[in-house]
Amino acid sequence: MPQSKAHLENWVRRFHPAPNGKARLVCLPHAGGPASFFFPVSKALTPEVEVLAVQYPGRQERRHEPNIDNVPDLADQIFDALSHLGDRPLALFGHSMGAVLAYEVPVRMQDAGLPSPVHFFASGRRAPSRYRDVRVPVNQQSDDRIVSELRTLGGPNVAMLADPEFLEMILPAVRGDYRAVETYRHEPGRKLDCPVTVLTGDSDPQVSMDEARAWDQHTTGPTEIHVLPGGHFFLIDQDARVIAIVTRKLAARSPI
Repeated sequence: MPQSKAHLENWVRRFHPAPNGKARLVCLPHAGGPASFFFPVSKALTPEVEVLAVQYPGRQERRHEPNIDNVPDLADQIFDALSHLGDRPLALFGHSMGAVLAYEVPVRMQDAGLPSPVHFFASGRRAPSRYRDVRVPVNQQSDDRIVSELRTLGGPNVAMLADPEFLEMILPAVRGDYRAVETYRHEPGRKLDCPVTVLTGDSDPQVSMDEARAWDQHTTGPTEIHVLPGGHFFLIDQDARVIAIVTRKLAARSPI
């Protein structure tokens, strides 16, 4: 097996094969999130779009692999896995921490002289140049405080946070991911050259409107913002609207 294909299969999950899909959407999950978070997206878009979901180390079937707790190394690995996928138009969708990674991967594509994505969807995350000063970062807090943070944000499996075995399984990955995104600093002057669609919840404590609008400073292409009802995980309840937005944008960039 070629090394690039082996690397791709280690990092990426394809839940619904779509060999005739006219476009390819790579989805990157939130801190602590598994690739399976995007199973519903894959089901909804197949067969018109081939959906690939990134599986970070330290969770699900990769739970015995060490976490990568910094964005540059994570982005390098994901770029290496995706770099040979040039046979179809490629778009990226990242939620929360995944949006930071989905921004850094096209930067690496540009550096390597590869075609840029046809579209970038930034969901539930402030622009890369916007930081928040906090006295004690989440990744440095106790397990109980991290669990409290997860409860506040809601999202999938929130009811399972009362299960000690579940917590033992997920907390190392969650802490490592928070460390990665909380220590991340973007390189000033670097811009994408593709259209950007920003998706944000109207009551998301992690993203203000000013922080969402600042994404337009990170691309030379057009930027559009969609504000949907909900908090940090608005896309769970608003899945039909999110799918409609993604479908419309990809249809405008490729004949699907």
